[in-house]
Amino acid sequence: MVDDGSKDGTRDKLKSLDGKKGVRVILHEVNQGKGAAVRTGMAAAKGDVLLIQDADLEYDPRDYPELLKPIQEGLADVVYGSRFLGRAHRVTMFWHMLANKSLTLMTNILYDTILTDMETGYKVFKSEVIEGMTIRANSFNFEPEFTAKILKRKYRIFEVPSPSIRGTIPKGKR
Repeated sequence: MVDDGSKDGTRDKLKSLDGKKGVRVILHEVNQGKGAAVRTGMAAAKGDVLLIQDADLEYDPRDYPELLKPIQEGLADVVYGSRFLGRAHRVTMFWHMLANKSLTLMTNILYDTILTDMETGYKVFKSEVIEGMTIRANSFNFEPEFTAKILKRKYRIFEVPSPSIRGTIPKGKR
């Protein structure tokens, strides 16, 4: 886990997890942006499969089995949890959704694909996917850069619905 300079008490909670059950916590002293945090995590990761989850509680870790399934079954090298893939979803800000869908549309046009949610905060992939990959993005521009590099390398991307977003998770289960 990488904490990118949180000031809301997250750092203290993460410190208590460091070293338990194979968890490693890396702390950025100052906020460097999502891309920088993801790069730090990818460089430190030792597993065969890596999972990126934004820490804003929009997503529920109970979705992990569904996200991992296409990789485990040999159907995918990369799995995106889509917020827009034919399931009930949390109502979001219109302009945010429009920007997301526009970026996803441009990605689909440029790379002849049919993604529904390129900007998702849920990305799961085999560690081999990032071998030799250089990510330069420091902020949320990580999403299109990462996706473009995966598509250029012809990795198989699979999308699964990620319905367990904040607002739909029962109270007490968050």
